[in-house]
Amino acid sequence: MSAMALGLAHSLSRYKLKFSPDKVDTMIVQAISLLDDLDKELNNYIMRCREWYGWHFPELGKIVSDNLAYAKTVKTMGTRLNADKTDLSEILPEEVEEEVKAAAEISMGTEISEEDTNNIIYLCDQLYDYLKNRMTAIAPNLTVLVGELVGARLIAHAGSLLNLAKHPSSTVQILGAEKALFRLALKTKHDTPKYGLIFHASLVGQTAPKHKGKISRMLAAKTSLAARVDALGEDSGTAMGIENRANALKNEVEGH
Repeated sequence: MSAMALGLAHSLSRYKLKFSPDKVDTMIVQAISLLDDLDKELNNYIMRCREWYGWHFPELGKIVSDNLAYAKTVKTMGTRLNADKTDLSEILPEEVEEEVKAAAEISMGTEISEEDTNNIIYLCDQLYDYLKNRMTAIAPNLTVLVGELVGARLIAHAGSLLNLAKHPSSTVQILGAEKALFRLALKTKHDTPKYGLIFHASLVGQTAPKHKGKISRMLAAKTSLAARVDALGEDSGTAMGIENRANALKNEVEGH
């Protein structure tokens, strides 16, 4: 009887731990909330960043219009002198990467020190590293599949990892597009958006435009499965996420 009681107590403890609202994923929600607060100030920041870095590499601002891609490029590359030996394929399409590297060789910008570059990205690194570590701990498969930022934003929109795991893939596919979906459905006759945050995953970004929709749908289905494995599975490994990512890449290549 005592053995049964002990076993029941252990099972109950595991159940409470797994479904506790205080689980680590709430830290991720807080971290992404902090990122969202920072996003409100990012427009001012990115304009200053563009103005500051523009003295060094003015051509980059004309080539890369997206603010996030611009910031990531600066963070990854540092000074323009590093452009030719920096892999930007995770950030920019191949043709844009080639244009950036070609422009860096003939840029008319002034010189700037590595120390200045390091100082501007130091705080971004701290926050990103924290988010990356927490995501790897609580949702390893989701993180491998869609990346730390997209995974964290999906969890934040759902409210928790467990809530995300409860969503069908059709809901995961449009998470983050709710406002646009509601606005377009009520006020216009345009098609409602078919994709939300999942569209910003690196796998989708690396895909040819004509295949982005197909990859987004498939990735949403795999993301839903990955969230369930992370939230409810006993194994904390990343095998499932790696396998699904490999399948997505394979299908993307075959689609060409």
